[in-house]
Amino acid sequence: MTREAETPPAELKSPKNWIIGDPLPTEKLEGQLLPKHLALPIFASDPLSSVAYAPQELLMILMVGGLAFLSFAPWVAVAVVVLLITVVVSYRQLIRAYPSGGGDYEVAHKNLGEKSGLVVASALLVDYVMTVVVSVASGVDNIISAIPELNPLRVEIAVLFVIILAAVNLRGVSESSKAFAVPTYLFIGSVFVMIVVGLTRTALGDPPVAESAGFSVEAESLTQAGIILLLLRSFASGCSALTGVEAISNGVPAFRRPKIRNAQSTLVLMGGIAITLFAGLTALALIANVHYAEDPCHLIGWAECATEPQRSLIAQVAAATFGDATVFFYLIQAATALVLLLAANTAFNGFPLLGSVLAHDGYAPKSLSTRGDRLIYSNGVLILALAASVILVVFQANLTVLIQLYIIGVFVSFTLGQTGMVRHWLRELSQRRHPSSSKRSPAARTGAATDAETGARPLSRGAVIRALVINAVGAAMTAIVLLVVTVTKFTHGAWIVFVMMPILFMLMLGVNRYYRDVEKEIEPDPTTTFGSNGDHAIVLVGRMQKPVLKALDYAIAARHDSIEAVHVSLDDAQTKQLKKDWVKQNIHVKLRILSSPYRDLSHPLIQYIKSRREEHGSEIVTVYMPQYIVGHWWENLLHNHKARRIRQKLLLVHGVTVALVPWLLDSSDLIYGRRSRPLPGQDRRGEPVRPVPRRPVPAEPVGAAGKRGR
Repeated sequence: MTREAETPPAELKSPKNWIIGDPLPTEKLEGQLLPKHLALPIFASDPLSSVAYAPQELLMILMVGGLAFLSFAPWVAVAVVVLLITVVVSYRQLIRAYPSGGGDYEVAHKNLGEKSGLVVASALLVDYVMTVVVSVASGVDNIISAIPELNPLRVEIAVLFVIILAAVNLRGVSESSKAFAVPTYLFIGSVFVMIVVGLTRTALGDPPVAESAGFSVEAESLTQAGIILLLLRSFASGCSALTGVEAISNGVPAFRRPKIRNAQSTLVLMGGIAITLFAGLTALALIANVHYAEDPCHLIGWAECATEPQRSLIAQVAAATFGDATVFFYLIQAATALVLLLAANTAFNGFPLLGSVLAHDGYAPKSLSTRGDRLIYSNGVLILALAASVILVVFQANLTVLIQLYIIGVFVSFTLGQTGMVRHWLRELSQRRHPSSSKRSPAARTGAATDAETGARPLSRGAVIRALVINAVGAAMTAIVLLVVTVTKFTHGAWIVFVMMPILFMLMLGVNRYYRDVEKEIEPDPTTTFGSNGDHAIVLVGRMQKPVLKALDYAIAARHDSIEAVHVSLDDAQTKQLKKDWVKQNIHVKLRILSSPYRDLSHPLIQYIKSRREEHGSEIVTVYMPQYIVGHWWENLLHNHKARRIRQKLLLVHGVTVALVPWLLDSSDLIYGRRSRPLPGQDRRGEPVRPVPRRPVPAEPVGAAGKRGR
């Protein structure tokens, strides 16, 4: 590669490059793909970090019934672990069958239909936003646990971290993965060491004791039905440990080759680490007798409940294991806060990728499928950051409230995705039984075409049946959990998710219908006749200025059939001065004056053009308009925007095209690195500017006969 190819041209650079870096050429896209050791912190930081708050939420709900309910905690944790294993194994099958990056959306769309696909897409979009919100809120919660004086600035700190995360991600996948790798591995290592030390102390007869171990809980009175509901709600809160598992299936295109094998290996590694940390932290919390309540005032003996929030569960366990205010305590708090904040990066990678897939399919604005300067889908990053910031402000970054909105979306996508995979494997078996009577599925064709690149091998019939059973079990379990989560969380704020999802569903459906209608409207007719009867040019003139003369010179050089200058008169004195200047400049182009009794520029011009087209038939009219190009944003505020309003109205007139003639002011040096060129025809200064006769055009039409376009 040449040196010139490595360095972007000066005109492609802008002030934003100081933050996100210089633009990258498209050929560098392969270099932005991730090896497994960097893909793990990028795509798995969300499920890995959820071990910091999932045990806390699980125990908090159980303690609503009193300390006796802690005896159910191991069984609830086991249920969460079993579900996590099932989901991880199920998604290994999905990655292999659909490696294009659509994940659950693609599976549901291809196997269950458009409506199911859009339900999954809306659920995933909501879940990605909530991943950022909950991760950042939880990270801030841990920071405040170490430095309680920051509690009044909770919302401001949360929004600031969202902005920082967006800025880092805008620099590109490769750079963000390197920035996030160290905190993620530091968190994994520090929590693992804490679990080993805590369990070792317990085995030696010196178990850690939490600061809240001596507190009792003001329990609510519960009926038998209330007890069951409480257990189910605790399980639902613990299932937050599963959030983000689907991100790897959506991010397969970001892996290096072989993509499928690398993505599957990363998924299994992520699942194993998450299960180890979740189970170990829950066990250590029970050993240390952590008593955690949704409202600290329910803890009898918590004297400072009115002024100071109770420290997070992981902070209490770290203090009990290593001692309060020790180096290891602050190390774990720092690593936990960092990984919780960086867990939002899972969404910052998944949301733009899903948005690009939806845009490609016509369900989202096309701008979401455009890669930015750093080869990422930057518009998706910005939209995600804005949505997350709004929710953090509205809910005041309250983790306990926000987590109730969290896992609904992810289990909707889990359930429909696994159901779609069941349909996929059933179709695969049917095609193997009757290979001559049916075509291979799109997914099968895609998988076969990319086997060499992705590292996948053809599945035997037994492997297909095994995959079918795995996904069927996964679909059944996630459907049950979805029902439990919905019932237990609906009245605690989850109803908001069920409002947001239909809105997104209808918006995506509307966008798709709009694109479909536009595509139908602009498709060519079977036959088309090219050519028009006449080619007339109008140069819009306000005052005698260089930009006007430049526009006039361009119109003359284009050699239209006829040309005239048009001035819409708003001020009689200005009009008289223009006539004098026109004669003084010795311009041999007719100047037409249109009166405007109501001081409107566009209406008289449009009426004149329409009357001329009625007289001359299907004549093409080109309106030349000068436009200032400035170098400072504030200069746009100082110039009159009448020309823009006229242009917008002219574009609605049939048979009219608008030609903008730029005039670069000296301040445009900042953009283009050069000053405005002199007036066209500088060597003719002092000589009259005359129209140039146009060469005759052949009369015969170009193309087949047929309906004439307007």
